[in-house]
Amino acid sequence: MDTLTGLLEGPKARGAFLLKSVFSPPWSLRVEDRAPISVVTMVRGDAWVLPDNGRPVRLCPGDVAVMRGPDAYTIADRPDTPVQIVVGPEQRCNTTEGEDVTDSMALGVRTWGDDSRAGSSVMLSGTYQAPSEIGRRLLAALPVLLVRPAEVGDNPLVRILADEIGKDEIGQELVLDRLLDLLLVSVLRTWLAIPESGAPAWYRAQSDPVVGPALRLLHEQPGKAWTVASLADNVGVSRAGLARHFTTLVGEPPMAYLTEWRLTLAADLLREPDATVATVARRVGYSGAFALSAAFKRVRGLSPQEFRKGGRGEAVERQGAVRQTVVLDR
Repeated sequence: MDTLTGLLEGPKARGAFLLKSVFSPPWSLRVEDRAPISVVTMVRGDAWVLPDNGRPVRLCPGDVAVMRGPDAYTIADRPDTPVQIVVGPEQRCNTTEGEDVTDSMALGVRTWGDDSRAGSSVMLSGTYQAPSEIGRRLLAALPVLLVRPAEVGDNPLVRILADEIGKDEIGQELVLDRLLDLLLVSVLRTWLAIPESGAPAWYRAQSDPVVGPALRLLHEQPGKAWTVASLADNVGVSRAGLARHFTTLVGEPPMAYLTEWRLTLAADLLREPDATVATVARRVGYSGAFALSAAFKRVRGLSPQEFRKGGRGEAVERQGAVRQTVVLDR
């Protein structure tokens, strides 16, 4: 498994919140739901995304914006339109006067807003409900706001999502979850493929003739009893040379990287209903349940059992060099 596959395997929506919003200008929503990631695209009309900690960006039809939580942001028809509705935890919506309009503004299946006329602004949004659905390493790498203009990749996924979001058929939730995953991954692939776009150091390091093979070995064989010395032997360099070069390019030593990768895999395996902590531990390279639990608690701030029950753990540390707003070239 290469590092790109390892990164993009992270997004796995489970009962994600998807919605088509229909508004007549002027309109403005303040989003304070603390969701780990939200994906927004305009079907009709323009909108502005105004993150609290990033540069505002205008969205045109077909543009796709990825907002990294838990920071709040505002999305509106114009940057100066006053906030009218605040979206809070569990997607409850209140006016700025405190009136709950979550149900009163419903317009049909997964459709919400103040208008359904042809001239209205139409926005599609998908929200991941928990950090465990994304992957810690991905969350740490993302900018606050990432925008892929429609011209960069005229993605049929937007059109398919627009068609599917209002349906109420058997298995529809699963269909929408996978469409959301695919849309997010398509934006991430575009981001990672463009030089100087702010891709994380550990992703860029895969092209290095020494560190790249080492990363691939760690991803393909995470359960092996790796040491820096054995990893260096496999890539044909000295132990000290690999440790120094790996840390410089990736930003952390090889064994620290391996620990995080093992715990990422463990988190994914722990979601399987029949998996035990002991079997997961052996699959990812730990001697037993106790060793995995200790590492999981130390790094993620909660035990494997608490994670399985839906705990969120400590906030994900952000990479210091990540830019707050990234707009991919049109």
